Order: sequence, then structure tokens, then C-alpha cells
Amino acid sequence: MSAVSDRLPTFPWDKLEPYKKTAAAHPDGIVDLSVGTPVDPVPELIQKALIAAADSPGYPTVWGTPELRDAITRWVEHRLGARGVTHRHVLPVVGSKELVAWLPTQLGLGPGDKVAFPRLAYPTYEVGARLARAEHVAYDDPTELDPAGLKLLWLNSPSNPTGRVLSQEELTRIVAWAREQGVLVLSDECYIELGWEADPVSVLHPDVNGESYDGIVAVHSLSKRSNLAGYRAAFLAGDPAVLGPLLQIRKHGGMMTSAPTQAAVVAALGDDEHVRVQRERYAARRAVLREALLAHGFRIEHSEASLYLWATRDESCWDTVAHLADRGILVAPGDFYGPAGATFVRVALTATDDRIRTAAHRLTP
Repeated sequence: MSAVSDRLPTFPWDKLEPYKKTAAAHPDGIVDLSVGTPVDPVPELIQKALIAAADSPGYPTVWGTPELRDAITRWVEHRLGARGVTHRHVLPVVGSKELVAWLPTQLGLGPGDKVAFPRLAYPTYEVGARLARAEHVAYDDPTELDPAGLKLLWLNSPSNPTGRVLSQEELTRIVAWAREQGVLVLSDECYIELGWEADPVSVLHPDVNGESYDGIVAVHSLSKRSNLAGYRAAFLAGDPAVLGPLLQIRKHGGMMTSAPTQAAVVAALGDDEHVRVQRERYAARRAVLREALLAHGFRIEHSEASLYLWATRDESCWDTVAHLADRGILVAPGDFYGPAGATFVRVALTATDDRIRTAAHRLTP
């Protein structure tokens, strides 16, 4: 086991514990804006669907029920503008983090292969490469990468941590380049329904992919848009030539979404209203936090989408973390997401309205 764990970096969140203790010692308690875990209730219609499916004594299937696959294909066409999506184009997964961490291994990548991801990125992209013993490389513009040995290219729009959105033109250019080089594109689009100052576009849109899913797969999650982080509910959509073998591998591995969760996802994807309500909550919290951070002397970059504000005081991110912890506010240091984040912090919108107002009050000059 040590041979596997030795390949991995120190779990980043462990480094935050001393600052969490400082923030928790505030007389009025901690306002935790670090991890980004949902705090609002699971919508009632989703809870009811879960409960109705609670009597599920048999094994679920890895590919999911036909009803689940129907729900995913309908949503991908309705919400993302995709065309001609069939059951062969979709695959449920047990939360998106599991997929990101184990995808390079399941694709058969290893020494000599390269996995690329943005310069500022979700740390699990690198973890997945390390677990597979593949090389990893960070990019500013993926089309400037050396394609030799490059097997998997991660895109992330809207970005975690920065909230940056890739334009339709950028996505089209990157997809065309990757196809020319024979590189598989995985587009992490888990925050696509949370655009504030930009309208995120999926690689599944025909204007991006030329009405072909060859060499592209999108990753989607219900954790944030439906408050289902505790359900572990996500899915892939895209190239059947990629998803078909993945399905067989995951069957052997028993990587099944629970039957009640599958039923809950069907309900969640069939309802737009709860997503609208949750968006409004986050938009209001974002406005309050953004104004407070700016008034406190922060500069905010990108952040046109997603659940975070990417903020800086042009100092070490750890100095900023300490500064805010002294005020009872916990945020994520930018270097969790790569060296390029060394002077930034990621501030999550995932706290109750009351705690968001509390944080804003503490930031008032």
C-alpha cells in the first residue's frame, strides 16, 4: 500500500487544519468558505424519489436503469444543445471525483503516457495521473503542448478554482487540435449551470464539435446544481468508443451508483425549477461576498462562473488565509490548485445566507 500512497502528494486539506482551529475560535464561530460543500436542503422532489426507491434489495447496474439513461440523454440535449444522443453516449458514475481520480488507470494509461490539465486546476487531475504512473503536465494553452505521448487532455470550464469560462471559439479550436493529434479530450463541466458573467458552453454542443462526439467526453455532476454531493451522483456523455470500454471495465470493478440515487437523479434532471432557485441563492451570496471582499482590499480575477471567488491581496496565499482565519473566516489557499495560485485564495459561496452576511460584516473596514 505504501507504494501507492507514496506516489501521491500530501492531502492538501490537512494543511489547512491549524487555520481552521484559529477560525473556529472566533467568538461568533467559524464561517467556512473553504471546501465548497453544499449546505442548502436537497429539493423535496428529489428526496421523495430517493425514498420511493428505498426498497431496492437487488444489485443496481453500472450502466443504470433505462429511465436514468433516458433522463441523462434528454438533459444533455435540452440543457447543453447536444444532438443525436443515445444510451451509448452516456454513462453514470459514482460522483465525479471518483471518475477523475481513476480515469487514467481505467483508460490503461501508464509510464510514458502524459495527462495534461490547466495550470490552475482541481488537484485530482494530477492525482489520477499519479495513480496510473503516467506523467502529468500543466498548460496555459493546451494547443501549445507537445503532443508526443499525450493521451488525455483535461479541460475545465467553468474552472475550479478560478471560475474562468472558455469561449465557444476557444473550445472549438482546442477540440480541433486534439483531434488532429489523436488526443482524448475530457471536459469537466460540473459548474456549467452556474454562469454569472458568462454563459458556459459544453464541448457537446454541435457548434464546438462539428456534430461529432469523436474523441470528446464531458463530465457532469449533480453535487452543486442540485445539492446532491452526499448522493455521489454524476455522469459522462460523449464518444461511445470511449464510454463502451469504460462501461465494461466499471462492470468488472463493481462501480455502481445505488438504485435509490439513480431514481433521485432521474427526478433531479427532469426538473429545472429547483436549479433556478439554487442559482438565485448563490447569485445573492456571491453579490454580498464580492462586495465585501472588494471593500476589504481584495482584487477578484475571473470568477465569471462557478461557486467561487478567486481573490488576491497580492501576498502569499497563506498570509491571506491567516488574515481571514483571525476574523473567523476559512478559505482555501490558491496553491492547492497549483503554484500559479500562490498569491490567491478561493472563497466558496457555499454557506448559509446568515453565515455569508456574517463573513461580510467581519470584512467591513
